[in-house]
Amino acid sequence: MDQEIWNKLLRDDVLIPLLVAGGVISVVTIRTIGGVVRSVARERTRREIAAYIAEGSMTPEQGERLMKSGEPRGNA
Repeated sequence: MDQEIWNKLLRDDVLIPLLVAGGVISVVTIRTIGGVVRSVARERTRREIAAYIAEGSMTPEQGERLMKSGEPRGNA
């Protein structure tokens, strides 16, 4: 059965486009998951800085500087 499937994939020139599509889907999935992880980490950091400001351990100016220091260069 497996041999029949491989023969059909190779005979119909479907294997290469299938591999390319699988690669594209994999890259998109990995980049999406990475973006979500970065976003969650950024939000957690924002909350922690807000908590430090609320308890008085940090001034709002210090918190603002910390947040700006973590931004990508293009967003300044």
